Amino acid sequence: MKRDWWDKEIRALVTMGDSITAGGWSSCRERCWAKQLTCLINEFQRVPVHLINAGIGANLISPRSPLYPYSGKPSASERLQEHVIDNHPDLLVMAHGACDAAAGTPVELFREDLHLLIQRIREQIQPLIVLLGMYYMSDLTAFTSPFRHADQDVFRRYNFTIKQVAEENDCLFVDLLSSYREADWLVHHDGLHGNDLGHRLVANRIFEVLASNCSGLALETKALEQSIAPWRDESTLQAN
Repeated sequence: MKRDWWDKEIRALVTMGDSITAGGWSSCRERCWAKQLTCLINEFQRVPVHLINAGIGANLISPRSPLYPYSGKPSASERLQEHVIDNHPDLLVMAHGACDAAAGTPVELFREDLHLLIQRIREQIQPLIVLLGMYYMSDLTAFTSPFRHADQDVFRRYNFTIKQVAEENDCLFVDLLSSYREADWLVHHDGLHGNDLGHRLVANRIFEVLASNCSGLALETKALEQSIAPWRDESTLQAN
């Protein structure tokens, strides 16, 4: 039988990641993928989700990353208690990897730190954890110095590693890299961040994974099925 990963409504959502999680370069706060994901969830729930967006530009997974002195601080491991655990989310979406890949963080070190983050979370709270794979970026040379250590092969290795960590730690995984299908028009002209359309794709893909794995998102829909009248618009066909 299919596993049901979350059978309740989602009350609190924490999004943890770097500058794309924070909103760059969406044209406004409402078009950031974290906000759009919240709106998609709210369409199908009686109780609105409380969003805590914990995205920080140039954020690395831990102080062990080689370019930590040049990064946006505090790192994910340093702020985990305040930004995640203390907020007691039902749903935690973690989007780390791009900055570490660009910083030259060895993929095995990244894997170890991601494992440790999940372990620390689960020692205190039990949210549904979703790990995002790597974003597609059209020009990895656009990272500012010294964040110049990534290429598409490195991104693919990181993507595979995040997928493995998700499987090993009972987390859902969202393969964003394949979702983009290398469409440059989903990326801001800086070559790195999502534009409005790119942010929408990310939100849609996460929601798709949640909807197909979490019956809690269907509670209101299933309740309405008992009372709504059947409806469909065939006026166009009848007019012809």
